[in-house]
Amino acid sequence: MKTYSFFLLALLFFVSSCTDSMTDFGKGIQPVADQISIGTDTLHLTTQNVFVDYIYSRPDSFLLGTFYDGKFGTTQADILAQLNCPEGFKFPPSAVPDSAKVTLYYYTCFGDTLSPLDLNIYEINKQTFNYTESYASNLNPADYSDLSLKLGERIIRAGNNYNGVIKTIDFHLNNSFIQRFFDSSHYNSTAEFLNFFKGIYIKANFGAATLLNIGRINLNYYYHYNYTLKDIHGQDSLATARDYITFPANQEVRQVNVISHPNRSTIVNIPDSVNYISAPANIQTRIGVPLNRIQNHLNAGLAGKKLQINTALIRVDVTETVKDTLLHPFVKYMLIIKEASMDRFFKNDELPSDTCAVLTGYTYESTGTDGIYNNFYNFNISKLIANELKIAREKGVAPAENLSLRLVPVSVNTVTSSTSTSITSVKQEYLMNAVTIKSGSNPISPMKLKIIYSGF
Repeated sequence: MKTYSFFLLALLFFVSSCTDSMTDFGKGIQPVADQISIGTDTLHLTTQNVFVDYIYSRPDSFLLGTFYDGKFGTTQADILAQLNCPEGFKFPPSAVPDSAKVTLYYYTCFGDTLSPLDLNIYEINKQTFNYTESYASNLNPADYSDLSLKLGERIIRAGNNYNGVIKTIDFHLNNSFIQRFFDSSHYNSTAEFLNFFKGIYIKANFGAATLLNIGRINLNYYYHYNYTLKDIHGQDSLATARDYITFPANQEVRQVNVISHPNRSTIVNIPDSVNYISAPANIQTRIGVPLNRIQNHLNAGLAGKKLQINTALIRVDVTETVKDTLLHPFVKYMLIIKEASMDRFFKNDELPSDTCAVLTGYTYESTGTDGIYNNFYNFNISKLIANELKIAREKGVAPAENLSLRLVPVSVNTVTSSTSTSITSVKQEYLMNAVTIKSGSNPISPMKLKIIYSGF
């Protein structure tokens, strides 16, 4: 047994010696000019807070109400919605109208569930939407409704929403409205119906502590009619049937969430050491990337070799996590995008491209202290930088001193097959989200760009 152990140790020593020798031998026969050189660079980034005026979005649900926050300011949300009609519907000959109501369905609420909220519905009576156009969240509701046709009002409390139960708010419409809708000649097509009834404007008139997440809006119109049937003796008998038709605010017509932040310029006070990101349409962070310095480093080369960028990582570190998540949900997905391309990207419902926009979700790592984690977003913008430098070369101009990028909170929709998951849409976040990040001026851990170059 001792002999076997000695033989094994000798064999391991021999293999180790051969491996080291072969490694050195490989380097020795490779020409120095053919060896790959690796270099790194760390660049400090400039950051700024940007008050966002609007977003483009076709959300699947809508905020409604008002919420005041001492850190991120007040968020006020109203809804402008077209309704679709049951195309080709005709009332039965003996039909008699009964009632009509607008119903709001909400899944969740944000803020104080017991605070009163005054909700009002007005008819859109000035102009309506064009389905093919994109509308900004800061449009002026006065361009669509003069508030002269009030359809209903409710003062409600959201209440606790246990077990994901959908709650409803009903607005019962007056007799004048009921008689007006009792005319199926307007239901031949959606376009004809929208000329007859342009839509509704739902507005919160008071309340500063609750936002409802409205998932669905319907107008239900109830009627009854008589019909003849045979009784058990074969005799004609008169019966009454009660029915209703639904005018939904669905994807075939247009809805716009109107978002405003009326007091943020006086409320929001952001220290230099951090940047804020708050949705919807509130605060984002601008990042300045020193393109000119990167190009100069590439031009200088490394050991006489031409350089190219392998990776360019921006790590966005989260701070004040507890304060942000106390009231505001954490930003799950973040997009870093060329500022000059933002309007086009979101207006045209584009998807992330490495040369324009890079998408990531937040991640975390243990600090080594029990129960404490660092949260951050990691972006590799190497292709985006390389494309910007390529564009400058093709134009024969020097790269910009600073490339302006924007950190944007987004919502992401995906579709999953048996083999992969694909992104189907990326929209600016329209629900309440927020996060505080370390700025480029943070005295302890400023935001940086770390680049790895390779030279050939």
